[in-house]
Amino acid sequence: MSGVTLTIDGSAWRDHLRAMLSANPGLVPVAKGNGYGFGLARLAEESATLGVDCIAVGVAAEVAQVSDAYEGDIVVLTPWRQGDALAHQITSNPRVITTVSRLADLELITADGSRSRVVVEVQTSMRRHGIPVAELPRVADLLDKISFAGWVIHLPHAETGRLAEAQSLARAANAVRSAPIWFSHIKHADAHRITEELGVELKLRIGTQLWLGAPTTRTVTATVIDVHKINKGDKVGYWQRRVPHNGWLVIVAGGTANGIAMEAPTSAKTPRARLVSVATGGLAALGRALSPYTIAGKKRWFAEPPHMQSSLILLPAGVTPPELGDEIPVEVRLTTAVVDQTLIN
Repeated sequence: MSGVTLTIDGSAWRDHLRAMLSANPGLVPVAKGNGYGFGLARLAEESATLGVDCIAVGVAAEVAQVSDAYEGDIVVLTPWRQGDALAHQITSNPRVITTVSRLADLELITADGSRSRVVVEVQTSMRRHGIPVAELPRVADLLDKISFAGWVIHLPHAETGRLAEAQSLARAANAVRSAPIWFSHIKHADAHRITEELGVELKLRIGTQLWLGAPTTRTVTATVIDVHKINKGDKVGYWQRRVPHNGWLVIVAGGTANGIAMEAPTSAKTPRARLVSVATGGLAALGRALSPYTIAGKKRWFAEPPHMQSSLILLPAGVTPPELGDEIPVEVRLTTAVVDQTLIN
């Protein structure tokens, strides 16, 4: 089968998963979106093998995708909202724990008397979701009307001030009701210290570091599906761009349908990283873009923007082109990639 292939060293990858579980008591694996490139069902199966008592999914629709492969509890990360029919439906599922991030929504959930399983999210400096600390005392009376599973504290990635913020918010929430605290984006040692001080259970939600934290255990390759000799000035591709030099046009599997070269805004923080981003962005504006495909030890230039399921790559004369059917390395962001097949060795 030709296409984009994710190959995993199963033994080494699972060694990493077990090491993460050992180092992070209270681990709640996060299985959401595209399943970090592995697929949601596979992550559910791996979580079951790890023996954890709860996993997290991104949205209510993902509950059905993991529930057959995993028999434990499932917490939905995206907060419940009025009008979301599916979110309403799963609040009655005894295996599902619903996240609530607004006082008004908590009032609505408690009104039906169903005593849904709920975690309440506290607003952090991310300012994305959560009930502000000043409003937490108003939550107290409502907690008796639900099956309260704890507090959620979802922290930013930036480390400056993060521990102090986690401590302050955890203490404020625990003063309202002593309950498990579900942390995201904090070191286990710090989270453990906070929950031990408060005498509550720790739940640590981890996704990227768990599933993608051992990059040497996986490779992603793309199949070479055609190779053509080209001369300087030849026109190629949909947009008939002229070739800048003699060489080869290599057609490889993988395109926008696979998430190839679909860039998100940069998170660059250093001046050098910003300059690199500006430089590469400038080249793209001029019609030149470096591809994520490596041939003969170097990343090569796109001949034009990638297509749905294939890409055109320029290879200069003097470099031996790959053969049809060869697999060449391709760098992808697995949190946005859709691979055509996954092989676990």
